[in-house]
Amino acid sequence: MKLSAIAAMAANRVIGSAGELPWSIPEDMKFFKEKTAGHIILMGRKTFDSFKGRLLPRRLHVVITRQKDFKAPGTHVFQSVDEALEFCATQTAQWGDEVFVIGGGEIYKALLPSTEIIYLTEIHESFNGDARFPELPAAEFKEMSRIARAGIPPFDFVTYERIHR
Repeated sequence: MKLSAIAAMAANRVIGSAGELPWSIPEDMKFFKEKTAGHIILMGRKTFDSFKGRLLPRRLHVVITRQKDFKAPGTHVFQSVDEALEFCATQTAQWGDEVFVIGGGEIYKALLPSTEIIYLTEIHESFNGDARFPELPAAEFKEMSRIARAGIPPFDFVTYERIHR
């Protein structure tokens, strides 16, 4: 199983504001949809709540929450990162070897030590928000590709890979 993170991040590391994206970039949404379709998506409860009860089609939804009584039809809910990862490992034959971490900030931070690839849409503008993407340790990740995209706001699609020594 390969753990990958996928996110869009503003210049000030903001990834969300009050459970919403503080920007609208249709090309980034299309990229997310194409990349994660047919795979497991792993997220925190607040990220799941931002879907407003809708499941994303053609994906296995795995939610991590501290709420012991949290239930969401069509999802698999776990109270710990380890339990969620163990479950994901049992599902890769059906959903593919690449498991996508899709947020929020605390989940990205908790899973960063296990993450192999990061697909990061880097937005060249700052936004107000309450969720941030963690700093990437320069000694642990290297930039593998960068595709600049003109838009409002302008952004780059960037792929980082873990450095194995």
